[in-house]
Amino acid sequence: MEKLMFFILLALPIIFAEAHHVRGEGFTKLFVFGDSYVDTGNSGRQATSWKKPYGITFPGKPAGRYSDGRVFTDYIASWMGIWSPIPYRWRKMGKRVEGFGMNFAYGGTGVFDTLVKAPNMTTQINLFQQVLEYKLYTKGDLNSSIALVSLAGNDYFAYLAGNGTIEDFPAFTTSIIKQLSLNLKHIHAMGVRKVAVMGIQPLGCLPQVSALTSYPNCSVTANAIANFHNQMLEKSLQKLNKDCKDSVFVKLDIYSAFMAAMKKQEHHPGTLKFKDPLRQCCRGVNSTYSCGDVDKNGAKKYVTCKNPNSAFFWDGVHPSQAGWNAVYSALKSSLHKLR
Repeated sequence: MEKLMFFILLALPIIFAEAHHVRGEGFTKLFVFGDSYVDTGNSGRQATSWKKPYGITFPGKPAGRYSDGRVFTDYIASWMGIWSPIPYRWRKMGKRVEGFGMNFAYGGTGVFDTLVKAPNMTTQINLFQQVLEYKLYTKGDLNSSIALVSLAGNDYFAYLAGNGTIEDFPAFTTSIIKQLSLNLKHIHAMGVRKVAVMGIQPLGCLPQVSALTSYPNCSVTANAIANFHNQMLEKSLQKLNKDCKDSVFVKLDIYSAFMAAMKKQEHHPGTLKFKDPLRQCCRGVNSTYSCGDVDKNGAKKYVTCKNPNSAFFWDGVHPSQAGWNAVYSALKSSLHKLR
């Protein structure tokens, strides 16, 4: 039954892609690295992504995605016209689906070790190298592939949890971008044709952050950190492209896409669709609990909104499927840079 469910989960995104009538011309493989914004099932069964009510919109039950439904990986795969790539931990389920690439992303991770005990980005890329050594993909496969890389801020949260200071943030950001650049070079050196690098989202607009500091507005300080990160990332990618004399590395402006999806300036978010975009759909009944939590008797300690499609954020950190769809729509016109 688990195996049947797995193939259904992989089949639905390609049907979803057909409905969108979009294609990333010439690309047939997608390799994914990063965190919960792109993880489609690698995190262990103890992760919140495998708990109810995650997956309530798609596929109707928890399936390893940190949302009520599809995440950003699914939308990029749909743009390419392929199935969402198989999560690394499911790779032994069947070679047939490995032809569309592989997802190495683990929720909660960063370029460095974080609060979550899971493979960091360097280790994920090493797992990719091991997969290539098994000859599952040819040079031609890699030449028709895109790598999607997400870095959504877990390094920063771990830094703050470890008593890091705001004053030292610039130096820490520099170390993050330096390590990320090494990782990106490694991915390209293995033969991947294009590398799509997600900029960091407006950290100050995450409900987890704004609820503590600035709700109903975004945190100016946290967004300034995100902007600085994105500026450093932009410079790094320009240098990488200059060094390889090609436009291999493409930045996806997630920050602007989030803001466009929420449709307002940083201080006054709100749209007709997402009337209160900083309010999450699923939350704990109080500050002790989070979305998906239950007590020792199994009683729910969370509440959900009536319609997840009306919420930009699913939980305190992750967009809903509707949120990701809005972000993808805001980015779609710029995806031609990947061709």
